[in-house]
Amino acid sequence: MRQPLAAAEARKLAREILVRGTVSFTKHCLEELRKDGRTTVDATNILRGGAYAEAEWENGAWRHRAWTQRMAVVIEFDTETRLIVVTSFVFR
Repeated sequence: MRQPLAAAEARKLAREILVRGTVSFTKHCLEELRKDGRTTVDATNILRGGAYAEAEWENGAWRHRAWTQRMAVVIEFDTETRLIVVTSFVFR
């Protein structure tokens, strides 16, 4: 898969993966969601309807931030059919 993806391409691919692929959550992300009183459903809703930022190179991978007014997630595309939600955070 060619990376980095433009923000619009990342949004489109993430939506396709939600329907036909696999979404995984890191242990860290699950802990952050729990700490903030959020669930994987909240994170998935951000992937479906949130805004996307351009990719940034971090910790050896291209990562995209997706967000709404209240919350954000950071994702990596592992393959064209699998993405990993690395972390999440709420805006306070």
